[in-house]
Amino acid sequence: MNKRQSRVFAIACTAFAALAFLILTVDSHRQFGKLTNADKITPAVTAGKDVWHDNNCINCHTLFGEGAYYAPDLTKITKLRGAEYLRAYMRDPSRFYNEQTHRRLMPKQDLSEDDITNLIAFLDWVSNVDNQGWPPRPILVTGSSIPGMDLTAEQQAQPTQDQTAGLPPGARPVTEGDDPIALGQALFRSVAPACNACHSTAPGVNMAGPTLAGVAARAQALVGSSEYGGQAKDAAGYIRESIVTPSAYVVPGPMYSANGTSFMPNTYHEALNDEQVDQLVAFLGTLK
Repeated sequence: MNKRQSRVFAIACTAFAALAFLILTVDSHRQFGKLTNADKITPAVTAGKDVWHDNNCINCHTLFGEGAYYAPDLTKITKLRGAEYLRAYMRDPSRFYNEQTHRRLMPKQDLSEDDITNLIAFLDWVSNVDNQGWPPRPILVTGSSIPGMDLTAEQQAQPTQDQTAGLPPGARPVTEGDDPIALGQALFRSVAPACNACHSTAPGVNMAGPTLAGVAARAQALVGSSEYGGQAKDAAGYIRESIVTPSAYVVPGPMYSANGTSFMPNTYHEALNDEQVDQLVAFLGTLK
């Protein structure tokens, strides 16, 4: 190939690449409205985007794989957690985990209720964007316990330095006056035996027990089906039944039961009082 041929070849390849890039760009812009559900961008979604930027959430979190990768990716967070969970979490993140276990600290942003509502609307819009499988997996933050759940009322009211050693700076142990969902999540990690010793809340992660990701939706569908043989009338009732009388209805399959008896411990009706069961049900009911 002589110089003239090389020059023509280079120009032709450049022109072809530029044309392909132009076509793909036009095609992408043609689909943006549909892929992003642009018709669902309400004033609340726009205001929530402003809350996201004003509080520099992307400095720690990621959306569509873009961000700091210090904290969980929130692209599909509203598919995994209900609005009430997110609302309680944003009001005071320190109620849901501790820095010693999770090795990170979510600051309390002191958001107004309107800001929280708008931010949830924005995250819900994000979760419905067709991102074609990106990011390929969520970044998960896991932990095993929340300090303070086994303290007396007096200790919770006036925690000592030792009792708050595992909590974020300025945080106190979880108390009876906290949000029921926060208390339920604390129970999920601290009741004996701990729920998270056998159950994950991550999609597809089955341990000794099945994953509880999406348990609220599955419970609602099961209760309304002909195959269900328990006594519950709704999703919350089914979750409660599964906690206090796990063998009332046994999901078919050899992994989690035998001879009609669930492998789930049947002692929670003794370990938990009615209020604590309500709190645990409230938390599990947010797992969408």
